[in-house]
Amino acid sequence: MNYGRILEADIANGIGCRTALFVSGCTHHCKGCFNEMTWDFNYGEPFTKEVEDAIIRSVKPAYIKGLTVLGGEPMEVSNQAVLRPFLERLHAEVPRATIWIYSGYTWEELMDENNKRCHSEDTLPILSLTEVLVDGEFMLDKKDITLNFRGSSNQRLIDVPLTLEKGQIMLSIYH
Repeated sequence: MNYGRILEADIANGIGCRTALFVSGCTHHCKGCFNEMTWDFNYGEPFTKEVEDAIIRSVKPAYIKGLTVLGGEPMEVSNQAVLRPFLERLHAEVPRATIWIYSGYTWEELMDENNKRCHSEDTLPILSLTEVLVDGEFMLDKKDITLNFRGSSNQRLIDVPLTLEKGQIMLSIYH
């Protein structure tokens, strides 16, 4: 997996001061995407152990709330295979850090075991570590700059732990 950018002390992509990891690779190709260069899976730099170490160090200070993973598309199956062990490591080393994931896939698509485009053996373990999933493709005709933490009105901020517990989609209090 490659990544396009890492932002430390980011306040735009989730609650609190966070580190944001923009992964490379996306098959959605949403019209009006703000990060079109990350569609290419080869864009950016390789996601190495040294990069992982740097991200984990950046999340350790008490004033950092957690990590946000966006892209590109973190939930492309090939990206999930790399993100899962990294997110498990992050959770083990900085258990108080929250994880937000932005995905063009909907919750329903991600949970559909027959949807091999985005569902893999890594999907549920990744979501189980996630506090908020911002789901759904960006839709230019539904763009709304007044929304919290999302670009278009079709996108949802899903409280993942509560959704997994209740068995139905529960929106985050940040929605």
